[in-house]
Amino acid sequence: MEAYKKEFIEFMVESDVLKFGDFTLKSGRKSPFFMNAGAYVTGHQLMKLGEYYAAAIHENFGDDFDVLFGPAYKGIPIAVVTAIAYSNLYGKEIRYCSDRKEEKDHGADKGSFLGSKLKDGDRVIMIEDVTTSGKSMEETVPKVKGAADVTIKGLMVSLNRMEVGLGGKMSALDEIHEKYGFEARAIVTMEEVVEHLYNHDCQGRVVIDDDIKNAIDAYYKQYGCN
Repeated sequence: MEAYKKEFIEFMVESDVLKFGDFTLKSGRKSPFFMNAGAYVTGHQLMKLGEYYAAAIHENFGDDFDVLFGPAYKGIPIAVVTAIAYSNLYGKEIRYCSDRKEEKDHGADKGSFLGSKLKDGDRVIMIEDVTTSGKSMEETVPKVKGAADVTIKGLMVSLNRMEVGLGGKMSALDEIHEKYGFEARAIVTMEEVVEHLYNHDCQGRVVIDDDIKNAIDAYYKQYGCN
């Protein structure tokens, strides 16, 4: 496993973003782990988050794109900090764009989007925190495609939960690829998280002990994808 992935896994735990226990997801599934990107709240955390996203995008998609699109609401700060990190790390100016939950009907920036306007010919990388079912893309992709003649090159998320999506046969990221035609990648997978944290000391404690590991294994027997 690459060093930056190990660092990112520990960074999620240290930032109290990735938790283990008993959680009910938006989908209704009972999960032994939960990720909340809204817990990145300090300047240092946001700076590091942008750097991890930028590194993963650079590795998976290269630099031939123009816009980072972060769906409201959690995707907005992620797109902003990643655009900053891209400029600092790779010397490439990337524009950011996000959608509004409610269209603004006044002022110079009225409309359905924040940040840069999408233009014909733009190459777009979508950016989100985590995708469990892929449902968010059903709303976001038509918005982006309807704004201009753009090419969506891919989607980058923090964590691939590696569980079946809405179709019940393959992962949400694979479903997105099959439905929309662009690659969907993650900085780390849940398999990598377990591999790195199982019986491993992180901040003076073991966050995945035998009990948590057994609960994760049971969860994947029910919801996991091959």
